[in-house]
Amino acid sequence: MALFSQDSLNTGVKKREVFGWAMYDFANSGYTTVVITAVFAAYFVGGIAQKAEWATFAWTAALSVSYAIVMLTMPSLGAYADLHAAKKRLLALTTIACVIATACLAFAGPGSVTLAIVLIILSNTFYAYGESLTGAFLPELAKPEAFGKVSGWGWSFGYFGGMLALGISLAYVLWSQSKGIPAEKFVPVTMLITAVIYGASACVTFWLLKERALPNPKALQQSGFKASLAQLKTTFNQAKHYKDFMWFLACGVCYQGGVAVAITLAAIYAEQVIGFKPQETMVLIFVLNVAAAVGAFGFGYFQDKVGHKIALSLTLVGWIATCIIAAITTTKSGFWYAAAIAGFCMGSSQSAGRAMAAMFAPPKQVGEFFGLWTFATRLASIIGSLSYGAITWMTGGNQRIAIMSTSVLFIAGLLLLIPVNVSRGRAAALNAA
Repeated sequence: MALFSQDSLNTGVKKREVFGWAMYDFANSGYTTVVITAVFAAYFVGGIAQKAEWATFAWTAALSVSYAIVMLTMPSLGAYADLHAAKKRLLALTTIACVIATACLAFAGPGSVTLAIVLIILSNTFYAYGESLTGAFLPELAKPEAFGKVSGWGWSFGYFGGMLALGISLAYVLWSQSKGIPAEKFVPVTMLITAVIYGASACVTFWLLKERALPNPKALQQSGFKASLAQLKTTFNQAKHYKDFMWFLACGVCYQGGVAVAITLAAIYAEQVIGFKPQETMVLIFVLNVAAAVGAFGFGYFQDKVGHKIALSLTLVGWIATCIIAAITTTKSGFWYAAAIAGFCMGSSQSAGRAMAAMFAPPKQVGEFFGLWTFATRLASIIGSLSYGAITWMTGGNQRIAIMSTSVLFIAGLLLLIPVNVSRGRAAALNAA
């Protein structure tokens, strides 16, 4: 239990509450793993859109619409959560909405492109809201010097949730294929499996996690989002005081764009370019999640020891190597090497980003600043996914060029990380308090 030391937590925070918080990572990871990465993405391209030339672009465009919605709404939603002490309440509402939309994906079959796109937009939007809101609890639970490891606890545990949902789905898919059941029959069941695991696991979070923030009395005198929009405007006007956070946002826009490509297009690339079969892809993503869990957990401790900036830089170098290997390999065994590196870097870079956002967030504005971080990551997802889809389309379906081009995003992120001074950024956050 020394790995999960009470000394890492703020006064009054118990380990069981951190477990409840981590359970949300466990709950929502099944959505990204099964819906966005391993199963529904490839099914949309090959089954629903029936391998049309525009299928990959349509998938990335649908995700980009959801990201645009989140970009435009999450910062003010986060400010609202801060002013009204409503993080937990909003988290519950967005979770219910995402679970329902995920379950409804079971009704999307061959040819129902419009229905599938609408449901993906809805489910992915509410998923992003939940991801941002749960991240805003991190500064309330952990001490600043332990943000990396505590973030890593949650993120690594989350991958096991993804593996649970994917493992059960994989077992069902293999059984279905042995019985000769077609994909349009067994894929909908995997959506229901994912929705049930998401909803059931999140209940633990709402049982154990506390809302420690107190509402701002002035906010209660104003209706709707008026106070949150006013607060957001103030923050933008004071952006010069948070220059390290702004550099970090710019860095995030680039490198998270590359991560988004890996999350949303890994299954499509594996099947369409390398020649993986659906069940092989699911095994690949399962192993990728194991590597990601190890990366998130171990790198969290490494991050707190060597510093957030150095740790994140190393993961970006790993991502660059991943893109190059994936682009040049022609065999399944070669692609496994790229997947292993990607898995480790995915867990570590995602956890590191959340920890750095916590470092730069003023204690009274954690929801708002995580909303701004979510703005950056969703803008990144639009840039990454749409550029990949557009390059694939313009090159006549050449995804190797598209994946090689993705390395440019990680290189840009590495360069934009250079001006970031973590100590100065943390001091600015505390001065704001």
